[in-house]
Amino acid sequence: MIPPREPHGPIGRRVWALDVLLAMGAAAVEVAQTFAPDGSPSPVAVLLAFVAGAVLVLRRRHPLATLEVSLVAMLGVAVAGTTPFAMAPLIALYTVAIACERRVALAALVLTVSISVLTSLVVPSGDQLFDPVLSAACSLGAWGLGVYVETRRKYRRELQRRAAFIERERQQSVQLAVHEERAAIARELHDIVAHSVTVMLVGVRGARDVLRSRPDVADATLGKVETSGEQSLVELRRILELLREPADAAESRPQPSLAQLDGLVAEYRSAGLPVMLERAGDQRPLPGGVELSVYRIVQEALTNVLKHARASSVVVVTLAFRDSALELEVVDDGTSLRRDAVVPGHGLVGMRERVALLGGELETGRRESGGFRVAARLPVGGDA
Repeated sequence: MIPPREPHGPIGRRVWALDVLLAMGAAAVEVAQTFAPDGSPSPVAVLLAFVAGAVLVLRRRHPLATLEVSLVAMLGVAVAGTTPFAMAPLIALYTVAIACERRVALAALVLTVSISVLTSLVVPSGDQLFDPVLSAACSLGAWGLGVYVETRRKYRRELQRRAAFIERERQQSVQLAVHEERAAIARELHDIVAHSVTVMLVGVRGARDVLRSRPDVADATLGKVETSGEQSLVELRRILELLREPADAAESRPQPSLAQLDGLVAEYRSAGLPVMLERAGDQRPLPGGVELSVYRIVQEALTNVLKHARASSVVVVTLAFRDSALELEVVDDGTSLRRDAVVPGHGLVGMRERVALLGGELETGRRESGGFRVAARLPVGGDA
């Protein structure tokens, strides 16, 4: 005998109670069928009818054995001279079609049809041809229903597996985007901070060494440092451009800052996005990393609005200069162009990484009144 498939999960109390009620109900129906109007059934027929139904309590744990016992009991009832109702074997066959492999279920179907036809011939009632055909049709119907239910379950399990696989792929993609964004941010900050500090240190040290004794040498040294710094900046920017976009031509230009925000907003406004830039507080010079991050966050937020939303009025970009922090907010009233777009893209990941690198806080999400909000708070004090 080929064992059934592994059960889908542990049998709970509710399922067990349902099986007990089903078994008792089937036993009662089978026993009631043995009481003919014109006579009393034999005790053996009543006992076998009860066994045929009561054994269904084990149908989930031992489906094949349950079917075999039920069929033998049904045949015994027929041999005892009583017409069985034969509901219990159909339920057992339905369970076998669900729980066992397809070839085992087919063998069980053949066995059930054979014994059902044999039983109808042992105790004939009515049309000699109709009873065997009806028995075979009922067996085939119960088996087909079980196969259909199991097919649906397998389909749902496959959908769940695919959904889990897609979710893992999405998480891996997000993690990859985080690493890539961190690498890009590190390169940008190195371009602004590390190289600039190195040039400053070299210039200061050289000037201090010869400033009083040989001011002309100090002046020439500072000129060489300045030229070397400019050339290094050009080369570093060219390398960064090649790393970011290998297919594009290398281009050298100053890193974006708050001074370029007006031009950035104008570009998106010319592209058809209604954008308004507002400033609050006294604007003051900020560390290069902060200005670059603010520029990139605004750029990514406006790009998301342009690509994924339909803004009906004005997209408001607000810069609020506080005593120890810079507060940035980008608010739109657009509706998503894709109703099923519920997974945040890599742009939000990049924003979050930039803000976290600077020790700030980022809030993103849909507003109750409609649209999307991106809010960042970046420290600009002595520790920034």
